[in-house]
Amino acid sequence: MTSDGSEQVRAPATRDPDALIRRAGVRGDPDQDQHFLVDDRVVDRIPTYLPEEADTAHVLEIGGGPGVLTDRLLSVADRVTVVEQDETFAAHLRREFAEEVEDGRLTVVEGDALEVDLPEFTACVSNLPYGISSEISFRLLPRGKPLVLMFQKEFGERMAAESGTSEYGRLSVSAQHYGDVEVCEIVPKEAFDPQPAVQSAIVRITPRTPDYEVDDEEFFLDFVKALFTQRRKTIRNGIRNTAHISGLSDPEAVVDAADEDILRRRAGKMSPTEFAELAQLAADVGL
Repeated sequence: MTSDGSEQVRAPATRDPDALIRRAGVRGDPDQDQHFLVDDRVVDRIPTYLPEEADTAHVLEIGGGPGVLTDRLLSVADRVTVVEQDETFAAHLRREFAEEVEDGRLTVVEGDALEVDLPEFTACVSNLPYGISSEISFRLLPRGKPLVLMFQKEFGERMAAESGTSEYGRLSVSAQHYGDVEVCEIVPKEAFDPQPAVQSAIVRITPRTPDYEVDDEEFFLDFVKALFTQRRKTIRNGIRNTAHISGLSDPEAVVDAADEDILRRRAGKMSPTEFAELAQLAADVGL
C-alpha cells in the first residue's frame, strides 16, 4: 500500500536475463566468482520460496550483478536494497532501474557486503557470491529474518543436514540454531553463464526460536566449532583437546560433570539440543 492508502501497482518483471547482462557490458568472470543466472524459470521461482507469511516491505539482495534477480524482487517487494561491490554493476543497476531508484523503491549500496552497514530489512533473497557464503550467512542469520539464498549445492546441503548424516557438521548446528533450514531446489550448472564447476542449491531459512536455551550464544557456537574439529574423536577427547578453540579454562571439570553416555558419543551424532545442553554445562563449570 502507498502512504495515502491506495494499492501500489508494481511493474511486471519483464527484463530478459541475457539482455540485462548485455546492457551491463560485463562478461562473467569465474575467477571473480561471477556466474550469472540466466534461466528465466529458476529466476522466477526464487522469490516464491519466501515463507507465505514473509513481510516483503523491504527486501535485501546481496550481489545484484546485472540485475536479473533484482528485477524479479521489484515485482514482489515494496522496496529493495541491493548491496553490490562492483562499481560497474552498481552503476548499471542505477541506470537500468532509474525509475525505481527515483521512486525510492530501489536503493543501490556500493560496497562489500561483509563490511558495509546493512539496512534494516524484512527479508533477504540473494544469489550469493559463493566465496563469501559462510561469512555473509552468519552476518544475516542473527537478524532473525526470512532468508532465501543460493549456495553451492554441497554447502546448502550441509547447512540443512540432520544429525547422524555424513553432511551434518558445525555449519548444520550453527545455521539451525537460528531457524528451520530447507533446500528448496537444486539448480543445474546449465542455468548459469558462465557455468560454475558445481551445482547450486536454493535454501530457505525460516527464523524461529530454538527449543533450547543458551546463556552465551558466542560460547555455544565456539564450543560447537571446537568439537567438530575433532569429529572423529569422542566428545570426551574433543572437550579435552580443544580448549584453545572453545575458550574453556577447565575442560576436565566439564568431563567430570558430563553424562557418560554423551562423553562416549561423537559430534556427528549429537543433536543441536544436546550440544546446547552440553555447552550450558561447560559454561557453568569450565569457563
